[in-house]
Amino acid sequence: MIKVKARIGAAEWSTTIWPDKASGSFLLPVKAAVRKKEKIAAGDNVDVSLWLQVPPGF
Repeated sequence: MIKVKARIGAAEWSTTIWPDKASGSFLLPVKAAVRKKEKIAAGDNVDVSLWLQVPPGF
């Protein structure tokens, strides 16, 4: 798991991305409030910005 700050459109939130062995990539959970605000439905393609939340002194 990797702590990140995510942005889709104008919506920005803190979350954790998780490795997905089946696809060899990471899964980004998108909160229902974000999906509603940005009018995102299952299967939609979206542009996502991610920032790693690195602990101090790392």
